[in-house]
Amino acid sequence: MNVIVSNKYQNMLATLDIDVIKSINGEFEVEDLVSQFMNFYFNKMIIDITAIKGYQNIKNIQKLSVNFDMSKIILLLDDSAMVNSGAYLSQLVSMGIYNFTRNINAIKFLIDNPNTYKDVAQYHNLNNTEGTNPVEFDSFTGTGSGGLRIIGFKNVTAHAGATTLIYMLKKHLEVAYNVVAIEVNNEDFRYLNDKSLKSSSDADLSFNISNNPEAEVILLDLNDSVHTDLCNEVIYLIEPGLIKLNKLIRNDREAFERLKEKKVVLNKSILTSKDINDFEREANSKVFFSIPYLDDKKEHEPVLDDFLLALGFSRLNGSNSNKAKLFNIFK
Repeated sequence: MNVIVSNKYQNMLATLDIDVIKSINGEFEVEDLVSQFMNFYFNKMIIDITAIKGYQNIKNIQKLSVNFDMSKIILLLDDSAMVNSGAYLSQLVSMGIYNFTRNINAIKFLIDNPNTYKDVAQYHNLNNTEGTNPVEFDSFTGTGSGGLRIIGFKNVTAHAGATTLIYMLKKHLEVAYNVVAIEVNNEDFRYLNDKSLKSSSDADLSFNISNNPEAEVILLDLNDSVHTDLCNEVIYLIEPGLIKLNKLIRNDREAFERLKEKKVVLNKSILTSKDINDFEREANSKVFFSIPYLDDKKEHEPVLDDFLLALGFSRLNGSNSNKAKLFNIFK
């Protein structure tokens, strides 16, 4: 039998199809939980992290690890940037807390298949220092290990092509990853005639993300959503045409100032390498990648392999094409 300690996610946890011997709801000091359950027999305790007072301070989670057998604890993380930062996750692993997830549907899986260190080692930064983000995205396990990677896309210039780009990236990724694409506050995906593409309102986004327990990668077409905090990273798309850029600057003189340190990608670009250097100098922004005009009817565009490899999707190396072979003579 299992125990549920809930707060913000009470309603979602109530939908779990598991045996529950006791359930409490609210915010609790770790000492309160210890006094209630120190001599209480349970199989697993599922803790909504927002039910722990001061959970943003990792020292309060440390109190939990000192007083409980962490192999019997499953932490349901919230969607805050702090809790999902590389430093925070690394410290969870350091404390022996291996069973954590943001995915409500992965909890049942973790009850029967608890993580080992091997499942979460990718989050463990042995040289962790405050203020750094040690998470390396070269391996994603999904399925409850906390390995879900969420990438948001935002058009900076109008109609910069996020929707179509996500559709094409999904097709490239799904040869090696379990990938889901979701658009927010829009219904343009329906025109692509792909029933696997999903839509969500801003209000339901967190739930719709968590409702994909097998996903390793989720691509979000953010549109006007403010929920960039749900993403591990956000790609800011700019179509570098003269009219588009001038219109952007006239409407928002500070646009490029806010893009400093952001991941800027040029899309539908005809710029040469020299043009890109000029653009970076004038905009005072670094370009992460430049994607030319693409044929969205093609099944495979090699430049998107390069883009995804630059993002760290190493499983794609050689899986989509034979580009590693110089002349492709030996197949």
